[in-house]
Amino acid sequence: MNKAAKNKFFENVSIIDIAEEGKGVGKTDDFVLFVDKAVPGDIADVQVYRSKKNFGEGKIIELKQASEHRTTPFCEHFGTCGGCKWQHMTYAAQLKFKQKSVADALTRIAKIDVTGMEPIVPSPANKYYRNKLEYTFSNKRWLYDGENKEDAVLNMNALGFHIPGRFDKILDVNHCWLQAEPSNRLRNSLREFVIEQDYSFYDLKAHSGALRNLIIRTSSTGEVMVIVVFAYATKEEIEKLMDFIGQNFPEITSLLYIINQKKNDTIFDQEVLVYKGSEYIHEEMLGIRFRIGAKSFYQTNSIQALQLYKIARDFAEFKGDELVYDLYTGAGTIANFIAGYVREVVGIEYVPSAIEDAKVNSAINNISNTKFYAGDMKDVLAPDFIAEHGKPDVIITDPPRAGMHPDVVSRLMEIEAQKIVYVSCNAATQARDLLVLKEKYDTVKIQPVDMFPHTQHVENVVLLLLRS
Repeated sequence: MNKAAKNKFFENVSIIDIAEEGKGVGKTDDFVLFVDKAVPGDIADVQVYRSKKNFGEGKIIELKQASEHRTTPFCEHFGTCGGCKWQHMTYAAQLKFKQKSVADALTRIAKIDVTGMEPIVPSPANKYYRNKLEYTFSNKRWLYDGENKEDAVLNMNALGFHIPGRFDKILDVNHCWLQAEPSNRLRNSLREFVIEQDYSFYDLKAHSGALRNLIIRTSSTGEVMVIVVFAYATKEEIEKLMDFIGQNFPEITSLLYIINQKKNDTIFDQEVLVYKGSEYIHEEMLGIRFRIGAKSFYQTNSIQALQLYKIARDFAEFKGDELVYDLYTGAGTIANFIAGYVREVVGIEYVPSAIEDAKVNSAINNISNTKFYAGDMKDVLAPDFIAEHGKPDVIITDPPRAGMHPDVVSRLMEIEAQKIVYVSCNAATQARDLLVLKEKYDTVKIQPVDMFPHTQHVENVVLLLLRS
């Protein structure tokens, strides 16, 4: 799209698809338009406010015909908050377009036949389904239209989420529909308390302020973990705030805090201090318990995590004598989940602390047929490693959104395991890897799973069989 198209007005634009950012996709006059808050099936007049070479971004000026997929957003923060960008579309439609996005990626990138693809597994709960949320304290609250930052009585402190594209602005959240109580009650009570007590909120540019982050983790076992991340707080401020939380929220079983004075928010290199209760909570899955610490990774939708792992297990059709490699094992969730169905599981993960969690999770469940190793996947998965541990019958791989490193894909081609179960949170990078693997493997099963309702994110499980 040329610059002349900026500020151009298009009438009767038909919205035919939806993009990752929750924008509807329309085509008119050979232009591709990404339209804010538009839903496939809408017909609207659109004003372009930003143009690039081949596309434009616009907003609806008048909705001429509402799509049958359109619904009223349930959250007061919709359109400002960066989460739940698909909530203006019915859940049935969300599932339809997630299924389409997986099919499109596998067809377009990997050139795979998807006619046998299974229908997406819906999430039983599409509200309050997350077991972990992280909020940010900031002295630079996002201002709505009509608010004036020059107003002397305006409270600029916020406790909430980052505004998309604005790293220094935080949306002050009133009610979040992602995590069950005590999440909202705790966040709102804590905000009220610290403002009343005149605590300073973190200034991201000046790197000053007492309060930095609030992390809340819940579990299906009923345990609750709360982590307060301080920056430049006094000992008295820390004790007063932690006492307030402990006394007013007795359901918290693990009350922790961290002092982080680095310029980034990551806590993985920080000491976690126990203020009250245990340093861990536990999750449970088919009788297997998983210990979760402040830094532990665990799937954030517990119910759908179980479905995902059952699908991976069932795709593999274990007979009981298999040697399985679990790549990107994290805290060993999949490895420990399948251990009872196979001879041995070898888990590999980049993060050393996650590997320690994996070992603990085996120990507390009396699982003795797992081995875990930390290191860069492309370096660990070398010929001498295979020679030492044996050629796997089945490889389960669950890489991050970027997919597998090309060297790892090449190594899988050399190993030639009979089965590969590929679990992915990004169908595009999964398809990229499958394009290489298809030289030796047939894709025989495809199963999308909805882990994150009201977002574009979708998990996908693929079963690959080595051609004889």
